[in-house]
Amino acid sequence: MIGLEPYRPDLTSHEQIVETIESAVKKFTVEELEKLNAQHRQAGVKAFPHTEFLNTPHGRANIGLSPWSVENIEDKTPLVPLPSHTGGQLLSGIRVLELCRIIAGPTITRILGEYGAEVIKVTSPNLSDVPFFQVDGNMGKRATDLDLKTAEGRETFEKLLAEADVVVDGYRPGAIAKLGYGPQQLAELASKRGKGFVYVNENCFGYEGEWANRAGWQQIADCVTGVAWEQGKFMGLDEPVVPPFPISDYGTGCIGAITALVGLYHRATRGGSWHGKACLLHYDLLLFKVGLLPEHVQQSLRDMMGPEVLALRYHNSVDQISGTVLRRMREVYPEFVDNPKYVDKWYSDKYKAEVCAVKPVAEIEGLEVGFRRASRPNGSDEAKWELDEEKDYRLD
Repeated sequence: MIGLEPYRPDLTSHEQIVETIESAVKKFTVEELEKLNAQHRQAGVKAFPHTEFLNTPHGRANIGLSPWSVENIEDKTPLVPLPSHTGGQLLSGIRVLELCRIIAGPTITRILGEYGAEVIKVTSPNLSDVPFFQVDGNMGKRATDLDLKTAEGRETFEKLLAEADVVVDGYRPGAIAKLGYGPQQLAELASKRGKGFVYVNENCFGYEGEWANRAGWQQIADCVTGVAWEQGKFMGLDEPVVPPFPISDYGTGCIGAITALVGLYHRATRGGSWHGKACLLHYDLLLFKVGLLPEHVQQSLRDMMGPEVLALRYHNSVDQISGTVLRRMREVYPEFVDNPKYVDKWYSDKYKAEVCAVKPVAEIEGLEVGFRRASRPNGSDEAKWELDEEKDYRLD
C-alpha cells in the first residue's frame, strides 16, 4: 500500500522497522493515506488533538450523542420473563452468541457469562485472533469455530441462533448483516419464532457520521478522539502516545454489557426485540466529558511512573508501552500480583494449565456472581448448547 516489501528478514530490530515504515509514510499526505486506507480497507487515522476532532464532521455528528443506546426494532413478540432464580445467578438460563474478536466485544459477553449467561463464542476458522487476549476474554465461555460463508456452517449456526436470547456483534459494521444475521434480519426471525432477540453492536467509530462504517480498534479510537494526544501531554511531550493498557476496550465492553442488560429488561417488561449500540469512540468521548485528573494528581502519577515510562515516545509499539508500564507497576505495587483478594485461580482443561482471572467486581445480595468454567482457546468446543461434563475447576 505504501510501497514496502511484505517481508524484510534483514530488519531485525524494532528501531529499524520503525525507521523503515516511518520514512515510507512520510512520503504521503494525510489525505493520500486516507484514500489508500479506504482503497485497501485498512484501519488507520490521523492522530487528532481533541478540539480538532470535535471540529471534524464526524466529531460534530457524535459529540452530542449518548455513550450508548438501546432501541426497539420489533414489537410483535411477547414478553420473555427473566429466569427465576433463588440464590443462583442473575442471567442463568440466558443464552448468548458472541461474534467478536480481540477485546471490547469479548468483554461484553465475558461480563454476561460472569452473571450466569451461557455464552458460545463463534469465530471463523479463516480469521486470525490474538491468542494472548483469549486467556482473559474467553473466561466462562465455550468457544467454537464456524464458517458462516458455507452451507454447513450456516446450518449449524442457525440451530444455535434458534435458541439464543442475545447476539453480540463486534465485527466491521455491516459484515454480519451481509451474511444474513444483522439486527433487522434477526428482528424478522424473532417474529417468525415468536420470541424476541437482544442484539448488541460494538464498533470503533460509532453509528453516525461519515466514518461510521470504518474499521478500527482501541488505538485507532484513542488517536482519532484525542486521547493519545492527552497521553503524550501527560508525559511532557508535544506528540501523541497511545495509552499503555486497553482501558477503552474494557470500558466499551462494560457499556456493551449494560446495553445487553437493558435490552433483556425491556424484552421482559415490554416484549419485542432490542438493539443495543456501544463503541470505542463514544467511550473515549465520555472520558473527556468526565475530565482530566487534577494536576497535582497527574504529577504524583508521573513521579511514581519514573523515567523509563516517561521516556516512551509516539513510535513505541503497544507491547513496548504496556510492558514498560506493567514492569513499573509490579515494582511499585507488588501486592497486586497474584493476590488472592483480587484473583481467582482455575484449572483449564482445554489449556491443560492453570489460569488466573480477576475476581468479580460486583456483589449482589442473595445472588451468586462468578464464572462457571475456566478459559479456553478459540474453537475448543462443539457448536451446541447442550453441556458436556465440565472438566474445569476452581483451584482456590
